[in-house]
Order: sequence, then structure tokens, then C-alpha cells
Amino acid sequence: MAASITKFRFVLQQRFNAFQSFRKLSNYQLCFSEFGDPNKVLSERITEVSTPLSDNDVLMKMLMSPINPSDVNTIEGTYFIKPKLPAIPGNEGVGRIMEVGSNVRGLNVGDLVIPSNTASGTWQTYRITDQENVIKLPNDIPILSAATIYVNPTSAYRMLKDFVKLVPGDVIIQNGANSGVGVSVIQLAKEWNITTINIVRDRPDINELEHYLKSLGADCVITEEFVRSHKMKDFIKLFASKPKLALNCVGGTSASELIRLIDQGGSIVTYGGMSKRPVTVPTGALIFKEVKLFGYWNTKWHSDEKNSISRLEMLADLCDLMKRNKFKPPPCELYSLDCYKEAMQKATEGFKGNKIVFSME
Repeated sequence: MAASITKFRFVLQQRFNAFQSFRKLSNYQLCFSEFGDPNKVLSERITEVSTPLSDNDVLMKMLMSPINPSDVNTIEGTYFIKPKLPAIPGNEGVGRIMEVGSNVRGLNVGDLVIPSNTASGTWQTYRITDQENVIKLPNDIPILSAATIYVNPTSAYRMLKDFVKLVPGDVIIQNGANSGVGVSVIQLAKEWNITTINIVRDRPDINELEHYLKSLGADCVITEEFVRSHKMKDFIKLFASKPKLALNCVGGTSASELIRLIDQGGSIVTYGGMSKRPVTVPTGALIFKEVKLFGYWNTKWHSDEKNSISRLEMLADLCDLMKRNKFKPPPCELYSLDCYKEAMQKATEGFKGNKIVFSME
């Protein structure tokens, strides 16, 4: 009899605990039900997030999430991976753990976390996901740095590490140097004592842009027009050696110039195609200069290395640099989610200005 009463009390306590933990949160989301112009197909909706959670799930309050070119391409339907519709956009962002399931280990309420996979739907105020789909970051790094760590900094890190064995004193060259990846390359190269030649498009504020990139550690900043001029031949001789590695996010004639400038046996890594023109390689460069061409897709790398030590070590390195103020996020403009129309309009103007970031704090 006593055992039955004890069991009955235990069941009542469990139900009471479940009742206490049950709650509904109003979740503001951005979504799209068809592919197309983000300024036309993106809309808003409000759903409910209910707890208690499943045993392996975590509830996170999203804090910030940027708009990257890949997000725009995903909504347009031009990205290599197409989500199942309707979909919540957002490949990157940071949140804080609000609640954890009973089987969750290594994650606690208050922890700062980022999604461990792309197309995770970060443009919403709350997310419930399996513990395997988030990565814990140190709580003492800036929120903006955490929100923008997963795409551009990791792309730069891997391209500098994985294709050519670079040592202090080596020279690299890149186009699109003021892009999110470009400024990440500059800062990492500065920390690792690698010289950078940074190519940008000419513009009215070129002096201000040059000053900004050099403040991050750029060794030199030159324009596409200068690279195509006769002065470039003498300019490249000023460096200790020709570039061993070239990073290309533009394509077209800009990529051809990189191939012309890299050293014998050098490598060019293409990770974007902003000009929407193909990478054309002179036959002589392939045969006599023995140039090596590679492509890099950050989504694929993260997917292949999801549970690897390499990924955790990379993120730890980046977080350490951020904490020591050796790695800064790009200039950003913050928008609330309900101002998504203005944010998207600004973000689709060619990504010429600051990075646009949704703030849910």
C-alpha cells in the first residue's frame, strides 16, 4: 500500500513538473513559399513554440542573424541547395539557450550557440532543434562576432589552410578584398604573418576603403584598373616573391589577372562568381606555369566535417582572436525582423555597403 502511494505521488509530481514547464511562446518568423525576388516573395508569420521539449532538443532565443549573398540566392532559388517550401531563410546566426531537454549534455541555459548546419532557418525569434544541430561558443565573445562567424571567417580560414602550405613571409593575392570573406582573409593573414595583395573595384570612396582595409592588416590595396595597367608588372616585383595562392570571388577577367600574377605552380581557389562570368585559364598557364585550380564550397566543408576536431579547433582559434580583438566583424547595420522589407532592399543593392544583420534582442 505504501509503495502504491509513493508511486502515485511520484506520478503526480511528474505531471505537475510538466505542467509547470509547459508554455507557449509567440515566434515571429520570416518565410517564403515560392522562389523569386526576395523583395517580393519574403513574408512574415507568427507561430507558437511550445514546451516542454523532446529529450534531445534545445530551445534557443535567436539574438542576431546576418543576410549573406547565399541567403538571397537561396530565396531566389539559384543556390545549389534548394530548401523544401515553405521555408524559413537564414544560414547563419547566434542564439542563447533558454531550455534543454532531459537528455541534453554539454549545453546549459544561458549558453551562446550557433547552428551547426546551413539552411537552419535563423530568421525567427525562437528555434527548437536537436542538440546535435548547435555548437556552443564562449559567452564572452561579442554577439555580432558570434552571429557572423560561421560563413565568412570559416571560409577564409579553410582557404588559407587547406590548399597551399603557407608560411610566414609568403604572399597571397585576392580580388573582392572588401567582401566578408576578403576582410576575414586580411585579418587572418595578418595574424599569421602572410602578406596580402588586395584588389577592389574603383569607387569614389577608394581612399576611405583603403584606410579601412589597412587598419585590419592589409599590406596593400589596389584597384582592378591598376591590375590591368602596365604599372602592375613593376609593382608585383616589389614583393619578396610572387603570390603562392590567389583567392577569387569575382571570376571573368579579374580571375584571369590573378592567374597571370601568381607564381610558378601557384594555386587559385574560386569561392564565388560575382561577375557571373566564367573563370578562363590560358593554356600556357596550365601547361608551362603549372597553375592549379580549385573550387571551395563552405557548406560542403561544414557538412563533411560536422563532428570533426578540425572544425572545433578552427572555431576555437577564431573565438580566441575575437576575444583578443584581433578579429573584428565587418561593419554592419542592424534591423529588427519586422523591418525586413527595408533590410532586404538594402541587402540586395549589390552588397556594396555594410553587412545587413537582423537583431532580435
